[in-house]
Amino acid sequence: MKIAVWHNLPSGGGKRALYYHVRGLVKRGHDLSCWTLDTADRSFLPLSEFASERVVSIESEKRFRAPLTGWLAPWYGAAVGRMRAFGEACQRCAEEINAGNFDLVFANSSIRYHVPFIMRYLRVKKVLYLQEPSRFLYEARPDLPWVSSAPDDLNATLFAPRKILANYPNLQTLRLQAKQEWLNMQACDRVLVNSYFSRESVLRAYGVEAQVCYLGVDTTLFRNLGLERERFIVGLGSFDPIKRIDLAVKAIATLPEPRPPLVWIANSGSKSYEKTICELASSLGVELNIRLAISDAELVKTLNRAALLLCTSRLEPFGFAVLEANACGLPVVGVAEGGVRETVKNGVNGLLVESDARSLARALNQLLQNPSLAKRMGEAGLLGVQRNWDVESCVDRLEANLFQVLRTSGDDPELRIGVAKV
Repeated sequence: MKIAVWHNLPSGGGKRALYYHVRGLVKRGHDLSCWTLDTADRSFLPLSEFASERVVSIESEKRFRAPLTGWLAPWYGAAVGRMRAFGEACQRCAEEINAGNFDLVFANSSIRYHVPFIMRYLRVKKVLYLQEPSRFLYEARPDLPWVSSAPDDLNATLFAPRKILANYPNLQTLRLQAKQEWLNMQACDRVLVNSYFSRESVLRAYGVEAQVCYLGVDTTLFRNLGLERERFIVGLGSFDPIKRIDLAVKAIATLPEPRPPLVWIANSGSKSYEKTICELASSLGVELNIRLAISDAELVKTLNRAALLLCTSRLEPFGFAVLEANACGLPVVGVAEGGVRETVKNGVNGLLVESDARSLARALNQLLQNPSLAKRMGEAGLLGVQRNWDVESCVDRLEANLFQVLRTSGDDPELRIGVAKV
């Protein structure tokens, strides 16, 4: 197949998954060319190792602002300008791809918007691998953005023109982004996701019947080095509130003395959240060691030395970190929600518990106090990754989906993606 690849990904699990996909497809003889935007992280696992990569610049958002929107609400004008600039860059990518005589396009998620705005401009078969919907639009954290400005009291004056006008820019921004996402999801020939949990999230958000195409781990990189385990707990993921690192700190603070340190490995994060968590850890007497942007070799070494992996992410769509830890013989303690329930088998390769500090602490203590149990779970996790989650099987699944899209007529009602009307 001659495949055009598009992405606008930061460093992290999504980019690692794409790196494995591109490497595997090229290795199997497919002809790949890549497109990305200048906002993506191209230094982390660069696709240019395997295929040409065309970088398209997003022009200044200021050029795309309408004068009235900037005057009425500057931040609204900026938000609309960003969307227009992003859409225009996506359209330029699409024009180049359309002229390239490709069999299909394999598109991936995007920074800020998740669903790329390129899909409806493409004139060839297109497959989107969506790691997760735009959670800001569809999840209460703690409030849904759609309802946060609505009146609390049903007996209040519900038609208040001044309040309606004041709230309009925010609501219109949300509506514009949601409609762009819907239009581009509708244009896909197939949407692939990383878990059944993500499939359900996509169905709820967009009305699209996505296909589960599980990811895999490179077991030549993530492997058991046979190092001696040390008494510290490791966490893996961006240093952001969505990872609930505060919950991890509180759980460790609940453990009896001497408490193990928490080593958190991240490629990116929020400085303000980092400051808050460091203050929390200090107040609770938890030793927190944050390690940013370390090499893969150092990551694998750390996973081979740790006692266990703690996964506290809120509604984690898949749980790449779980499988990477298991591949290194490391057991997992995680919150029983999201896609982690598909990668962790409770009592086999780890323990799944409720999302409160005491429940997590009991599971942590169970493994810390019983090294032989932790070792058995780590070994079971390693065997499970080798049998079910290896990267070659991951590429098999993707390749099969791409071939199916090429073979399938867009008019076949049984295989067409179902999309509800907006």
